[in-house]
Amino acid sequence: MNKFEWKYFYRGACSVIQIILSTSFFAYIWIRFVGENNQTGHLLGIGNIGMAVTIYAVLFFVFGRFIGAFRIGIDRKASLMAAAVLTSFSVNLVELFLSLAITGQFRFLGEFAGEYTILFLIQSAILCILLIPMVNLYRRLFPPLRLLQVHGDKAHGLHDKMNNIEYKYQVVDMIHYEQGMEEIKKRIRKVDAVLISDIPAHEKNMVQKICVDMNKRVYFIPKISDLIVRYSEELNVIDTPLFLRRRIGMSWWQSVVKRTFDIIFSFVSLILFSPIFLITAIAIKLDDGGPVFFRQERVTMGGKRFMILKFRSMIVDAEKDGRPHPAGEKDPRITKVGRVIRSIRLDELPQIWNILTGDMSFVGPRPERWEHVEKYKAEIPEFSFREKVKAGLTGYAQVYGKYNTTALDKIKMDLIYIMNYSVVLDTQIIFETFKILLHRDSTEGFTVERAEEMHG
Repeated sequence: MNKFEWKYFYRGACSVIQIILSTSFFAYIWIRFVGENNQTGHLLGIGNIGMAVTIYAVLFFVFGRFIGAFRIGIDRKASLMAAAVLTSFSVNLVELFLSLAITGQFRFLGEFAGEYTILFLIQSAILCILLIPMVNLYRRLFPPLRLLQVHGDKAHGLHDKMNNIEYKYQVVDMIHYEQGMEEIKKRIRKVDAVLISDIPAHEKNMVQKICVDMNKRVYFIPKISDLIVRYSEELNVIDTPLFLRRRIGMSWWQSVVKRTFDIIFSFVSLILFSPIFLITAIAIKLDDGGPVFFRQERVTMGGKRFMILKFRSMIVDAEKDGRPHPAGEKDPRITKVGRVIRSIRLDELPQIWNILTGDMSFVGPRPERWEHVEKYKAEIPEFSFREKVKAGLTGYAQVYGKYNTTALDKIKMDLIYIMNYSVVLDTQIIFETFKILLHRDSTEGFTVERAEEMHG
């Protein structure tokens, strides 16, 4: 096996260990519980126990793959730990209802809930502890990939972004595409993979072909046209490869399902989070005596403007001149309470009301201020594509980007979501949202330079 195949093998072995450990704890609790409470003893048979254990193991595998608990060497430790906790919680919640169905005894609800709560806590603690040596060993066994960046006149700081993921990538060489394909080919032989950024389409295709011929990995920043092609449909109706790009946006039945989900869960969420609403409102009021909520005009589906609702995290009259001033990393306008609620994104919670009223959805492109939308459209006409769906409380760009991600990168990520939409993708993004709350850089504010750029 080559080193990439060894990586997959190691990652798979770690996944098996996590599943076996988690399932073993469940098996112990299940056998003990049914042994004490199943009077007929039919649930203690080898077949019944084997079925219960197998179902749990399969559930853990499915949820773990879906949430990303097995991505050893790909995600950060904090993200892996969050995924492990979410996986354990999800599996045990499903198993709670399965156990009630298998035993046929709803009276066991309280006891099962207690047992699976303990199981969840034990699994979470052990898996989080176990992930640390697993990740550390992976990084020792498989050092970061050595990359050659082939760039044009603008490198876009891509090498710095890649080098920030020091456990995965290391840009060891850079070359301008105008130095020629022969020189590029010589450089490629010395590295593990190639990183392409901002070069003409013809040269980009040539470099990719060289990488294919030399069995080298290639990373490149897609253009918007690349994304449109990627999510096109393959047709085999003539003896020539043919792609079909259908309209961008959701079908009518997808819209109905999504809206139904939004209504039900926004209503339930408002009830469940009401204590948090109350505590946050009191804290904001006690901090400076100003209003609790903050309203601001944003843009949603079809370019429609609406008033977004948020907990106020900045001083009153933070924009006295009426012009937008994006928050900086250490903005003095942010209040003490504001810093706390912004760090965990609690200031976004009132937008659940916007979801209930139909202006927003739980998942979708982030609603931008109309001033920014006009500015972005002037620079990037394709920015209007994100208005094919409703704005969202969370979204693809929120999960995989940052607060200060550039407009071009945002539209690319939003297009990936819009053209690849499914209920499964929505669910995955919601799970990922919980994970990114552990990452400080996901709530990172604008630098002074970026804030001035957006201010115009």
